Amino acid sequence: MSLDINVAVIYYSATGSIHKLAAAAADTAEQLGARVRLRKVRELAPQQAIASNSQWSAHHAETGHVIEAAVDDLDWADVILLGSPTRFGLPAAQLKQFIDTAGGLWARGGLVNKVTSSFTSTGSAHGGQETTILAMNNTFYHWGSIIVAPGYADPVQHISGNPYGTSHISDNGKIPPGETHLSAISFQTRRAVEIASALKIGLAAS
Repeated sequence: MSLDINVAVIYYSATGSIHKLAAAAADTAEQLGARVRLRKVRELAPQQAIASNSQWSAHHAETGHVIEAAVDDLDWADVILLGSPTRFGLPAAQLKQFIDTAGGLWARGGLVNKVTSSFTSTGSAHGGQETTILAMNNTFYHWGSIIVAPGYADPVQHISGNPYGTSHISDNGKIPPGETHLSAISFQTRRAVEIASALKIGLAAS
C-alpha cells in the first residue's frame, strides 16, 4: 500500500487516552506497510504531581518502555502524527516543549512537505478539542508541511463528528477511547499515509 513511507506518531499522554489512540495509529500505519516510530515526549511534571493521581502514576509506569521522541524522528518521518490532551484549549506543555526543540531542523528546511495531522482527548465535552488540534496545526503552517485532516471523507467521521482530527472525551481518564475513536484514528492515519504515498510518487515523477 505505502511507497517507502516513514511514519512518526509522537504524543503526550497522562492517563492513557492519547497513548491508546497513538498506538492504534501506529498499528494502522504498520498494517499499511509503513515503517513506524511510536514515540512519547518527555514528561516534565514533577514526580509529586504524577504520584498524586493514581491513573497518571499507573500510566507513567506502564509506558516506561516507550522510547522518548527526538528531533531525529521528525527528520526521518514522511508522515508526522501529533497527539496531545487538552490543557486550557491548548496542547500539553510537554508536547510543546518537544516541538520547540525542532528549531534547527526547521531552519534548514527539514520539515517542508512533511505530511502532518493531529489528534486529542479532553476530560469533558467542549473541553477545547478543536482549539487544541488547531493549535498543533499552527506549528505545521510554520514548518511548511502539508496538513491532512480527516474531514468527512469516511463514514466513521459522521459518527465521530470531528473533521479536524480524532478526538475523545475521557471523563477525566475514566473512559478509554472506544471503537468509534479507534476507527477514526485508523482512518485519519490511513488517509495521511495515502496522501504521503501519492505525494512521494508525484515528486519522484516531476
